[in-house]
Amino acid sequence: MPGHSKDLTRLRIALTTFFALDGFIFAGWVVRIPAIKEQTGASASTLGLALLGVSAGAVVTMMFTGRLCRRYGSHPVTVVCGILLSLSVALPPLTHSTWALGAVLLVFGAAYGGINVAFNSAAVDLVAVLRRPIMPSFHAAFSLGGMIGAGLGGLVAGSLSPTRHLLGLTVIGLLVTAVAGRALLRYDSPVPQSAPVPQSVPGQPEERAPRRPDARTRRLVVVFGLIALCTAYGEGALADWGTLHLEQDLDAHPGIAAAGYSCFALAMTIGRLCGTTLLERLGRTRTVVAGGTMAAVGMLVGSLAPSVWAALLGFAVTGIGLANIFPIAVERAGALAGPSGVAVASTFGYGGMLLGPPAIGFMADWFSLPIALTSVAALAAVAAVIGYGTRRATAD
Repeated sequence: MPGHSKDLTRLRIALTTFFALDGFIFAGWVVRIPAIKEQTGASASTLGLALLGVSAGAVVTMMFTGRLCRRYGSHPVTVVCGILLSLSVALPPLTHSTWALGAVLLVFGAAYGGINVAFNSAAVDLVAVLRRPIMPSFHAAFSLGGMIGAGLGGLVAGSLSPTRHLLGLTVIGLLVTAVAGRALLRYDSPVPQSAPVPQSVPGQPEERAPRRPDARTRRLVVVFGLIALCTAYGEGALADWGTLHLEQDLDAHPGIAAAGYSCFALAMTIGRLCGTTLLERLGRTRTVVAGGTMAAVGMLVGSLAPSVWAALLGFAVTGIGLANIFPIAVERAGALAGPSGVAVASTFGYGGMLLGPPAIGFMADWFSLPIALTSVAALAAVAAVIGYGTRRATAD
């Protein structure tokens, strides 16, 4: 069916665009945090409390969005959240106190969490119809969007105020949402041919039956959520502590130290771009086990190596190893329990990203930062072990 194939291709492009837009807007906000901190007069501790608004809004909304997707469909929810995300990113520079900043970041976090669940749910449906493991390609778009957003933000930071910069992101976001959203709303969520249907009733169309997950399915969803947590923990930890480790423990030049997370992020992007091919050749279980093992080895090198270049190599290997584990975990949870499964796995993953930085901080105080960073390797190894244990559930 050539027409059907073209529709699915257009749908894939629209979804990829939303993933990239999400990464672009979020990275654009992150690079302006220092300027907004100065504007609001926040101390490090009060800024940290305000930034919890993003986390709180995202985590609370993620579970709620799963229900919205089941009721209204993941495509309309994606578009609505895209509009809210684009509008809310312009709010932080309009605040002049940490309390006001925390309040608007709660709204921004809610939109961010909502769109993550919605477009991941839509992607899970598309993966099931295409019967190809393309989930990593969507997350590669998110990573690419983030790299472009951060790079552009760095370029304009000296010439544009946070207000103008983030308002520009709002305009770009609304334009992209208008174009990609129109394409997305044109199609209903695709239904796999093997989807179960209820007994037909004379005179009424057949519809897919929404099954309530049984206890075993719910346990499996939580297990995949734990895999997401283990890998996202590493991403959060490296984002906040990788640069400091290179500069403080290895005496790296600030410019080289700043490249630490860039090496990790670039390697993760490359790994996700290759993810579909990797999954088609190795399958989900081998990809998770190999990726977790590679990340564990890479992070041991990155945290304990005596030289800067060896540490940078370790960060890059860690990025490649972790690249596809989170997308696999979300896709499997969604395949098992629909939008609710995506919501659970995303919430676990986001929780892991939030848990990483403070956990590393506490362990660094108790032991040292290099020793604390080995916890990333430990959790990557745990993800590999859990992935092997769920090999029957992944069916490959």
